[in-house]
Amino acid sequence: MKPFNKTHVTGGARTELHDALELTGAEISVNELPAGACVPFVHAHRQNEEIYAILDGAGRMTLDGETVELQAGDWVRVSPAAKRQIFASPEVGIRYLCIQVKAGSLGGYTAADAIL
Repeated sequence: MKPFNKTHVTGGARTELHDALELTGAEISVNELPAGACVPFVHAHRQNEEIYAILDGAGRMTLDGETVELQAGDWVRVSPAAKRQIFASPEVGIRYLCIQVKAGSLGGYTAADAIL
């Protein structure tokens, strides 16, 4: 078995990478909403925080009742218990990554975790 996996994402409403990359510590999805659309439910998590990276377009999120405007280049971290929902703007769609990881699980990062 190789020590890496590669996949290619071409588009679509939602592409989950967990199985394609055999992820063991995160879930990553690539998501697209057309203009005026939204994720059709409000949700929270038990253990996992989510990191949203806005790749293209614009929209907004509601986070525990607060509205946060979004545009390409924005990054948003959401704690597990926060209720969330994402909306594309009425004028343009939105394309974003959602990275889901267990809150508090990062033991080291970048230089602190590197082996030279």
